[in-house]
Amino acid sequence: MYINSAYLNRSVVDFKDKSRPLIVGSCGTYHLYTRPKLPTHRPRGRWDFQLLYVASGKAHFYFDKSEQDTVVTAGQMVLYRPKEPQRYIYYGADQTEVYWVHFTGNNVTNILRHYGITNDMRVISTGTSLEYTRIFKQMIQELQICQTCYPELLTLLLLELLIQIRRQLLKDHRRKDAYLDAEMEQVLQYFNDHYNTEINIEAYAASRGMSVSWFIRNFKQYAHTTPMQYLVERRMANAQVLLETTNYNVTEIGAIVGYDNPLYFSRIFKKQKGVSPTEYRSQGQAERPV
Repeated sequence: MYINSAYLNRSVVDFKDKSRPLIVGSCGTYHLYTRPKLPTHRPRGRWDFQLLYVASGKAHFYFDKSEQDTVVTAGQMVLYRPKEPQRYIYYGADQTEVYWVHFTGNNVTNILRHYGITNDMRVISTGTSLEYTRIFKQMIQELQICQTCYPELLTLLLLELLIQIRRQLLKDHRRKDAYLDAEMEQVLQYFNDHYNTEINIEAYAASRGMSVSWFIRNFKQYAHTTPMQYLVERRMANAQVLLETTNYNVTEIGAIVGYDNPLYFSRIFKKQKGVSPTEYRSQGQAERPV
């Protein structure tokens, strides 16, 4: 087992300090490979915040006094707030390597929120990075050698760590958004090209490897309407254009926009526009200048 840790003012006692916005109290690392396990249990938690980074292997956390463990794997961090009960175990068989930092201050919650760590976040997927380990190791060293202005540098290093976390969270979000945007742009193009044909929403979702509920939910989030309503709106908009600019009769226009049954087309049109196709055309003709 390897351990390397350091504490502000050489004191291992946790503390709360509201004199500055952000203060690093201690930092360290464990690498378990010879001991069978390393348990930690603080039923009343600590006075400060604690951020743990699993660099390799995995760790077992027991949140909310549960006897069911949450397995946190490499590339994830866990944040404990003040007075939150802490219980977690590292096992030698997992070859667990963990870095941790304790911090306090009068503006910690706002600082965390600024960097994308909200109050409901407990396990944070950050990915593994040599930048994380470099920052943790430098914080440990600064606490050990205590050079001029080291408390200020420790704060800057912790902020750098939070910035790295924020960048990773944004990268994951953008990657997810880019995928969704590409999928939704493709479906809109398909709907626009084939709006006047019979489109089966379930079949389309299956053809793209999506569940129907996932597809409808994300389509609605992207287009602010359901897939079927989007198709109806396209049909009605194009029917309006044909009623205003052509001499096609209602039956012909209905067929052009995808309705073989003229009565059904008229009923849908009136439901959407408040008047029948014939009434809509008449109103338009009446409004035109002579």
